[in-house]
Amino acid sequence: MTTQHVAGRVRPPGRWRAALTGYAFVFPAVALFAVMGVYTIGSGLALSFAKWNGFTPDWIWVGFENYLDLIYADPSLAPPLRAASWNTVQVMVLVPLLTVAISLPLAVVLNSVRRLRAVLRSVYFLPYVTSGIAVYYAWRYILEPDGAINLLLRSLGLGTLAQPQGFLGNPSTALPTLIVVLVWSSVPIATLLYLTGLQAIDPALFEAARIDGAAPRQVLRRITWPLLTPLTAGVVLLGVRDSLHGFQIFLIMTGGGPGGHTDVLGLQAYRLAFFKGLAATLGVSSALGWLLFAGALLLTLVNARLLRRVR
Repeated sequence: MTTQHVAGRVRPPGRWRAALTGYAFVFPAVALFAVMGVYTIGSGLALSFAKWNGFTPDWIWVGFENYLDLIYADPSLAPPLRAASWNTVQVMVLVPLLTVAISLPLAVVLNSVRRLRAVLRSVYFLPYVTSGIAVYYAWRYILEPDGAINLLLRSLGLGTLAQPQGFLGNPSTALPTLIVVLVWSSVPIATLLYLTGLQAIDPALFEAARIDGAAPRQVLRRITWPLLTPLTAGVVLLGVRDSLHGFQIFLIMTGGGPGGHTDVLGLQAYRLAFFKGLAATLGVSSALGWLLFAGALLLTLVNARLLRRVR
C-alpha cells in the first residue's frame, strides 16, 4: 500500500516531458525580454548621469548635474520645466476627478437600464477603442476657428462664446479644452469598470435600503460609493498615470502651444530627446524621465496606502 501511495504521487514521465517542452518554448522569449528590459532600464538610468547627443561615441559623465539643471541650475531648462510641471499637476488632478464625477453617475444610470444596456455599453466604449491619434486629429479639426463647435455656437446665437482663434489657439481655453478631451476619452473605460462593480454588488443591499426609505442619493452615498472605493482608486490611478506619462494628445493637438500654455513634462522630455539637434540633451531627457517615474511611483504608493486605510 505504501508503494502504491508513493507511486501515485509521482508525476508520470509524459507530464514532465510536456512541461519541459513548454518551458523550452517560452524560455527564449522570456530571456530576451529580461535581457532587453534590464539593459534598456540600466542604460536609461546611466544616461541620466551623463551628457550625450546620440552621435558621439563617448558619454560625458556629469553626476547629478542633469537633475540639478532641471530643478534650478539651468535658466534655459528650469523655468519651462516649472511651467510644464504646473500644467501637468492641473491635468493630473482635474482629469481623474472629472472622470469619476461623470462616469460613476453614468454607470448608475446605465445599470438601471435593462433593454438597451448592451448597445449603450458598446456606444460608451467606442471612444476608448478608437485609435488615439485619429481621435485627437478629429478633435483638432472640430476645435479650429472654422470648426464644428464654433459653427454650432454661432448658429445657436452664442457667437460671444466662439473663439476666433480656435479653442486650441486661445491661451485661456487651450489647456481646459485638452482636459475636456482627455476626460471624454477616459470616461468610457471608467464607466465600464463602475458598471462591472455595480453588477457585482448584492441587489439585496439596494432593496433593503429602499425598504428602509433611503433616497437614491443616500443609497449612492451610503452603499454604492463605499463599496466602489477600491475601484475608484484604480480609476484615479489610471488617470494620474496617463497625466504623468501621456503626451500624445499635447503633441498632436497643440505641440505645447500657444506660448507653452499646454506644455507638460512628458512633452518636455520628448523635445529634449529628439528636437535639440546636436545638443547633448539626451541625458537631461533621461533624467526627466526618471523624475517622472519617481513621481508616478510615489503617487502609486500613496494611493495604495490610502486604499488600505479605507479597507
